[in-house]
Amino acid sequence: MTDADRERLRRLLLARSVRFGDFTLASGRRSSYYIDCRPSTMSAEGLTLIGRLGVQAIRGRGWRPRAVGGLTMGADPVAYAIAAASWGSDLVVDGFSVRKETKDHGAGRLIEGNFKPGDSVVVIEDVITSGGSAQKAIEAVEAAGGSVLGVLAVVDRGEGGRAKLESKGREVVALITSHDLGVDQP
Repeated sequence: MTDADRERLRRLLLARSVRFGDFTLASGRRSSYYIDCRPSTMSAEGLTLIGRLGVQAIRGRGWRPRAVGGLTMGADPVAYAIAAASWGSDLVVDGFSVRKETKDHGAGRLIEGNFKPGDSVVVIEDVITSGGSAQKAIEAVEAAGGSVLGVLAVVDRGEGGRAKLESKGREVVALITSHDLGVDQP
């Protein structure tokens, strides 16, 4: 990861995505801060930075996925940014989204986009707290016949989610940590 891009992403997250107060997280835990990555990951600058940094992180791990994706909606802009940034390189990847539940109409898919059985993928997460969203995406991919090379997160809150995923044999890489943001107290 280039230091300049990583620093720009850190500043963008602080400006757009970190909020202080009293919050209940998706994991059910309470926190004095909340990281809503969407204002950053859905911004033009964020898409550009995350795309470049994500491709570099995937390449740095030696992963060669066919596609990247995760649980909608947090993973969606991250996966699509990485897919777009990969175009024209020696590591072109497509994006997919994992629904929170199977559609009851149309094709009735749980996984949408560019995924098929046999694909090797990287599961994407915007913020890892408990690891639950990444685990749901991993289970959906594996149940559909895919294999997961690892998990890539924009932010790791440092609250056990990464360790939980790693204890299950999953390699995890984060672009930024809560420590990098100066908010590593829950």
